[in-house]
Amino acid sequence: ACASTGIAPNVIVDSAHYNQGHVLAFADAADVLASGGSDGFIRLWRLPDGAPVAGWRAHENSVYGLVFLQRDRALLSAGYDGRLAVWQRDGRLERERITPSPITAFTVDEPRDIVLTGHEDGRVRQWRLADLTLAAEWVLHRDYVRAVALHRATDRFASSGADGQVFVWRTHEPPRALAAPPTDARDLVFMPDGEHLLGGGWFKLFRWEVASGALKVLPTEHGGIVVSLHLGTDGRTLASISRQLDSAVYFLDPETGATVRRFQRHDLCGEHVRLSANGRYLATTADDSSVRIWDLLEPKK
Repeated sequence: ACASTGIAPNVIVDSAHYNQGHVLAFADAADVLASGGSDGFIRLWRLPDGAPVAGWRAHENSVYGLVFLQRDRALLSAGYDGRLAVWQRDGRLERERITPSPITAFTVDEPRDIVLTGHEDGRVRQWRLADLTLAAEWVLHRDYVRAVALHRATDRFASSGADGQVFVWRTHEPPRALAAPPTDARDLVFMPDGEHLLGGGWFKLFRWEVASGALKVLPTEHGGIVVSLHLGTDGRTLASISRQLDSAVYFLDPETGATVRRFQRHDLCGEHVRLSANGRYLATTADDSSVRIWDLLEPKK
């Protein structure tokens, strides 16, 4: 276990999942937090107190994608079982699609009707959100896809793989490789201008200039793999969490990698970090199976 330093969470939900917690999603209204775990369950937690609201078995094994839809009336989940599924908030299934390969990465652009998935077979697939039908497919990686990202204003997509490669492309352009990072990029996030792409690896923050493909490797205080990143809607607050020798939770400067704010570590390897759209809440989950919630407007005394 790691020493507990930094700002303590307002809420700790112990044993939120039967094993590891994998993914988190805030409702746009920031009244509910959803979590998905290696147990295949989706669980909903009321904000700000973290009281349980609902829970159901959504996938046969790990949940690797989760997002609220339809002004928070529904959720879309993605799993290692290869399944995409839309659920009502009480767990009733609305529609589903079984994809050709286990899903290992996931992002959504609801206004553009896009679901982007990365898979065990190294392919990236685009689906129409409205009916979950396949719209496009790219054969990119020689190993499974670690992360996918999209940027609405510039129509850019990005992916990283366990083969160490990182690609960017637009809908009607062929994918282009960026400079290879020193270690696999575990997560990807576009900066608001769409001209820079961030990634996380062992101890470091990666920052690519998309036009040239050039890479800056930025040091961080993380003592392990920076496994999850989330850029707040203000375009400046970059939340991060790490694993493998570390479970630290920080706000980083996206320009330099410097630590801006420190939060209490998890007891075991970190897995996922998310900020609410209104900037009030920070949430994390980890291999210790807990979900932790910080109220940034009313920090714990």
